[in-house]
Amino acid sequence: MKAEESVILVDENDNEIGVMEKMEAHIQGRRHRAFSIFIFNKKGELLLQKRAGDKYHSGGKWTNTCCSHPRPGERSKDAANRRLREEMGMEADLSEVFSFLYDTEIMPGIIEHEYDHVYVGISDTLPVLNLEEASDYQYISMKELSDELNTNPNKYTKWLKICFEKVMEYHHQIF
Repeated sequence: MKAEESVILVDENDNEIGVMEKMEAHIQGRRHRAFSIFIFNKKGELLLQKRAGDKYHSGGKWTNTCCSHPRPGERSKDAANRRLREEMGMEADLSEVFSFLYDTEIMPGIIEHEYDHVYVGISDTLPVLNLEEASDYQYISMKELSDELNTNPNKYTKWLKICFEKVMEYHHQIF
């Protein structure tokens, strides 16, 4: 089993309990460690990415700046920095601001059951997209995104909608 195709299985307190092939973990709905990154520019706008259309789930939907899973033996923050470079071609000073558990069917047969670590950074660097991961990007105010999530929820990923209010609380603290 290749490390980049595996996820770290965790209990409800984020203690490691094993490793599983990524797709199998999503099919079985096994809880695993993940991370989500929210990059804001200095005006307080959030950098969203549009997931590549051929992603195995949520293709073509708008979501937070970057998200993925740490590899076995890799710290979540190191994985977050790695994936930000790989997906968005950028770097930022990331701070973990909260974590949350969620368990939802993304599409028939694919379940996201994650212990998600949320990282925030501030950068005015424009992304250089890895087109296998993201097909577009945009900066959006949190107010505008809040309105969009209410009026056009199907354009956005489930996990963005699940953690949005907590991200909004953090945003109010720094901007």
